Amino acid sequence: MKVIVKTEGEAGPVVEPTARPAARTDAELWERAQNGDRAAFGELFNRHVEALWNHAYRLTASWSQAEDIASNTFLIAWRRRAEITLVRDSALPWLYAVATNLVRGEHRTATRFARLLRRLPAERTEPDHADQVVGRLDGDRRLRAVLAAVDRLPRSEREAVRLCLLGELSTADAAKVLGVAETSVRSRISRARSRLRVLLAEEAI
Repeated sequence: MKVIVKTEGEAGPVVEPTARPAARTDAELWERAQNGDRAAFGELFNRHVEALWNHAYRLTASWSQAEDIASNTFLIAWRRRAEITLVRDSALPWLYAVATNLVRGEHRTATRFARLLRRLPAERTEPDHADQVVGRLDGDRRLRAVLAAVDRLPRSEREAVRLCLLGELSTADAAKVLGVAETSVRSRISRARSRLRVLLAEEAI
């Protein structure tokens, strides 16, 4: 804070607030993190964790799974901080891409596990009350139906949908993440929307 003292006969001291330093950009923070600055990485975590958590939830329809995905994404980001590619000086598109890949991997694992369970003899189990409560949440049910429909899309369309419609990235940023032209991303989303309308109409959600 800057204080200017008036001369005799004038009013008392005038206090001029000094401008706050501008927040550091993602690029500046990542550069520091690459050099081992954990505080800078922590600042990036605080800046993006909520958006990443919401993104993971939109991909999984599970808050607990979304929390795991977000945590693992930042763990990967720390380990691979030297490889990170920023899009428009933002780390969020790269983080979204990593989270999407993690969800895809978990989905493959869950599918293999489900196949294994189908081969085992059925057992009677008492229903879990928490699962019943969650199952009654219409919002989660609808989201799961949407995710199931997205999983049935061709891979190129599925990636565009996860980044732009579920991840809320711009088509320009998604194009950079996917390494394709923006017009290609737009056409993929357009085709995906048409397919999803049909798929969701079949599910009548």
